[in-house]
Amino acid sequence: MARPKKTDAPDLSERVNLTAGAIERLTCPTGKQQAFMRDSEAPGLRVRVTAAGAKSFVYEAKLNRQTIRRTIGDVKLWNIEQARTEARRLAVVLDGGQDPREIERQQQAAQAADKAAAAAHAVTVGEAWAAYLEARRLHWGERHYSAHFLLVKPGGVASNRAAGGVTAPGILHPLLALALRDLTAPVIQTWAERETQTRPAAARLAWRCLKAFLSWCAEQAEYAPVLPSTNPAKTKKAREALGRAGVKQDALLKEQLPAWFDAVRQLQNPVIAAYLQALLLTGARAGEVLALRWDDINTKWRGLTIRDKVEGTRAIPLTPYVWHLLAALPRRNEFVFASTVADGGRIVIPRNQHHDACAVAGIDGLTIHGLRRSFKSLAEWLDIPAGVVAQIMGHKPSATAEKHYTVRPLDLLRVHHERIEAWILEQAGVQFDSASEPGKLRVVAG
Repeated sequence: MARPKKTDAPDLSERVNLTAGAIERLTCPTGKQQAFMRDSEAPGLRVRVTAAGAKSFVYEAKLNRQTIRRTIGDVKLWNIEQARTEARRLAVVLDGGQDPREIERQQQAAQAADKAAAAAHAVTVGEAWAAYLEARRLHWGERHYSAHFLLVKPGGVASNRAAGGVTAPGILHPLLALALRDLTAPVIQTWAERETQTRPAAARLAWRCLKAFLSWCAEQAEYAPVLPSTNPAKTKKAREALGRAGVKQDALLKEQLPAWFDAVRQLQNPVIAAYLQALLLTGARAGEVLALRWDDINTKWRGLTIRDKVEGTRAIPLTPYVWHLLAALPRRNEFVFASTVADGGRIVIPRNQHHDACAVAGIDGLTIHGLRRSFKSLAEWLDIPAGVVAQIMGHKPSATAEKHYTVRPLDLLRVHHERIEAWILEQAGVQFDSASEPGKLRVVAG
């Protein structure tokens, strides 16, 4: 048989001694996607050529009756001897019963783990906190999200309301620059001891948020490697440093009602005066009343739709005096307690104004939330069913019968709620014509 010419394409059915010329003449047969030229020197070494003309060294052998094929590299980057050396190394691996593909996957996984560990080692508390807020935002209400955002605010913003003319940093802000791995139990304990000296209630709230944040981090693959097995915020020392919250008892006494109403009605801002009276007479939370929109007032059925932090929304009666208060307010925007200067288009919770009114009335220590507590306490004078008061205030039912068997429609709540309002106004010495047209309130001090 005549020997093939050096210019002929290699015979792919036979092993050949790989040379640069043979590789250069290698072509893919018509109709095929790829073809292989086998080396006679290094068992398993092949040169693959595709229909597009791309050529690369590959290694091919069998392991457990399965064909193993690994790409070594492009023929332009690897020379023949380098490819033969790599083919022999792969042959040794296979001879030991190992799959080089699996070894490579393990190496890649190990490298990825090392990278993740390095990234976790470098991540700061601030970066993890930002990821935490982003991940939980869909599960939280806007107010809850904003509260977490304020915990880490940098402060330093000019403000007429802030002490010193600038806002203070959020209570957790000093921890943001720390590496997450450095947020240890001793660090948290030191933070707790420092913050509880000036703002103990805020520190306890921030501590609870910090515990939830670290529990979330422990469940994330990118943060868990640098955290201890137990939550570093859940320690006895931190809890003892923060102390226990006292039971608040601030509430209006029956005999304080005349002085309180008189002082509040004399406030220069009628929107704030109406807001404070509505708080007392509805028993709602400060933010719930502040969020009232005109669309939440149903004058036909005399009801108010309250955006409840527990149940989403709840309907309470629109009692006569509150109805007159709200109807007398100007409609500046969609909010009932609107403001033309405050951010968001509504007034902020008027703690300072309420404090001033209480000072005029000679009442000490009554907070905004104390007005909600006052509604509950004053209702005790009338022997109103506890479930009625809880439903108006938005408290969860505490008994099986309340939870599953008692249904109180709005008109039944109104019977009791109007009775509470009338009694409070009577004790305060406030009289008004409930039959008059809403918006034309005539208030007379008795």
